[in-house]
Amino acid sequence: MEVPEPETPEPETPGPETPEGAPPRRRGRTTLLIAVAAVLGVVAGTCTGFLVQADRAPDKLPSLAQQTLTQAKGPAPEPLSAAQDREVKVDGDLRKLLLKKPAGARAADYTVGIDGWMSLEEYAETYDKPDSALGELTASEFRRVAVTTWQATSTRSIEIRLVQYRQENDLAAADAAKDAYYLSGRESHTDSWPIPGTGDGMVYVHNSPKREAGYLDEYQAEARAWRGDIALEMWVSDTKPVPKKTIMDLATRQMERL
Repeated sequence: MEVPEPETPEPETPGPETPEGAPPRRRGRTTLLIAVAAVLGVVAGTCTGFLVQADRAPDKLPSLAQQTLTQAKGPAPEPLSAAQDREVKVDGDLRKLLLKKPAGARAADYTVGIDGWMSLEEYAETYDKPDSALGELTASEFRRVAVTTWQATSTRSIEIRLVQYRQENDLAAADAAKDAYYLSGRESHTDSWPIPGTGDGMVYVHNSPKREAGYLDEYQAEARAWRGDIALEMWVSDTKPVPKKTIMDLATRQMERL
């Protein structure tokens, strides 16, 4: 009896939807659509959460813990007098804050200012370069200068200036004093000491005289300081060296009045 041979399967022919030799289908578009849908779902959920929260009444905040303040009893303190209130003092007649001419002293041999005041132009003339100084003083919000002079002895004279600035933008009084510290300290044969109670105020004793043809040699000592909106300028001039005690005493007493 003959055994039938197994049938050999015929090869499948490629169908119309899968052409022979075509590359496999890419899956990127499907993945992108799924990702977009997930993002939209998250956004929609977030918006829904905001809407739900907006419809809810706000939770009441806990009360703040604070100690009960005890109200002071008795009358209110008296306002400062004009003598105690520095702002009232410096906004008034600035000449009243200058040291008074001591008993026994006489009027100075030279005239400075008019009735105890120096104008901006006259004050600028005391600088080496008046035109430049005039512009700088105006920019520094210069306000006014009160001045006094007297003759302590036949050879010794004193001049004191209180230069006030408006100080709406800068601390011009402090800047003016610091410039003076630098210039006065640079002079040769000069000794210097701090003025007590002023922070950075200084006195300078110049041990070399100024010489000018037709005049006696002149020794000088000076004091520079500031307080608030006022810069102090003080000179003691004599035909012989000025003692430290003389300029220091005058400067200390003048600053106490400010």
